[in-house]
Amino acid sequence: MSSSNRQRIVRVAGSRRAKLTPAPGSSAEPVPSDEETDAEPAPSGEAAASGPNDERLRRDVPPHY
Repeated sequence: MSSSNRQRIVRVAGSRRAKLTPAPGSSAEPVPSDEETDAEPAPSGEAAASGPNDERLRRDVPPHY
């Protein structure tokens, strides 16, 4: 990879932080995520997929000192 294809660090005047130039092949336009307009929303407080330890983790509470 040549140095011209990499991100560069750019100083921002009057700021202690620096910025990176955009990554090669990226755009500033946001990409919409998978739309769930047709799908039912997952019930609140419960994940759509559950594993074998989920119920035990919900029951377990840390000790109080």
